[in-house]
Amino acid sequence: MPLISIITPCFNEEENVEELHRRIAAQFAGIPDCDYEHVFIDNASTDGTVAAIRRLASADFHVKAIVNSRNFGHIRSPMHALLQANGDAVITMASDLQDPPELIPAFIAKWRAGFRVVVGVKPQSLETPLMAFVRRCYYRTIGQIADVTLIPNFTGFGLYDRSVVEIARTYDDPYPYFRGMVADIGFPHAEIPYEKPLRLRGITKNNFYTLYDLAMLGITSHSKLPLRLATMTGFALSALSLLVAVGYFIYKLLYWNSLSIGMAPVLIGMFFLASVQLFFIGILGEYIASIHTQVQKRPLVVERERINFAPAPPRD
Repeated sequence: MPLISIITPCFNEEENVEELHRRIAAQFAGIPDCDYEHVFIDNASTDGTVAAIRRLASADFHVKAIVNSRNFGHIRSPMHALLQANGDAVITMASDLQDPPELIPAFIAKWRAGFRVVVGVKPQSLETPLMAFVRRCYYRTIGQIADVTLIPNFTGFGLYDRSVVEIARTYDDPYPYFRGMVADIGFPHAEIPYEKPLRLRGITKNNFYTLYDLAMLGITSHSKLPLRLATMTGFALSALSLLVAVGYFIYKLLYWNSLSIGMAPVLIGMFFLASVQLFFIGILGEYIASIHTQVQKRPLVVERERINFAPAPPRD
């Protein structure tokens, strides 16, 4: 009987974990030829999330938990849990109930049909028009500049075969962009569309910084185009400046007494070039920060405790 691991990262989701557990258990009750484990990984919640998970684990042996020593963020923590899963396939989903557990049977059916990667894509989402527009622009932009073909409208919600998990383990990336990693591995995948519902309880843990961090991670991990664009833009502006300078010099020789441009064009040109330089210095800084993160080789997370996991074997 195949074992399916459900990975659920959470941080201050006291109001949602119990319903999520109930809905996942209901799905597997209808799949009697599969066993499952439900692994919560908690990012040091400050509410009653861990206590709620303890209650679930004491009543249901399928429930396991990893509690981190501190909040290690929305990038590192899910990846750590993925690598700790024991299943023949692993399904990752958020704990805010915006990734519907009712898609689990469809994921498993596609996996049994031979797909090692099955992803949930959300061409439509019940969110504000502005946020939907920004997401579409981001997916379109990164799809055009990435070195690999990324899956549009894919947030990580999906099923991954054990072979995919073991390949991901070999990346040894301390700050992984998992969506890009899936595309980089390159296995044919199945897509299951769904409409992402609005959050009903609790507040989102995503803010401008976390979304910006994820966006920059996707770009720096899978595209060199911004760096090359900086080089090409610098060359083009240098050539343009030289042409303007030569043209102005010739025009001044021809109309020495009548030509008076003043300081305004000089100031506008200086501010324009300075803003372009600052923009591309910022881009360069993002790549340097990414390199800095890679060379530090820190662990994905530091665990405070495990719940319902088998005890570690004794050391020699």
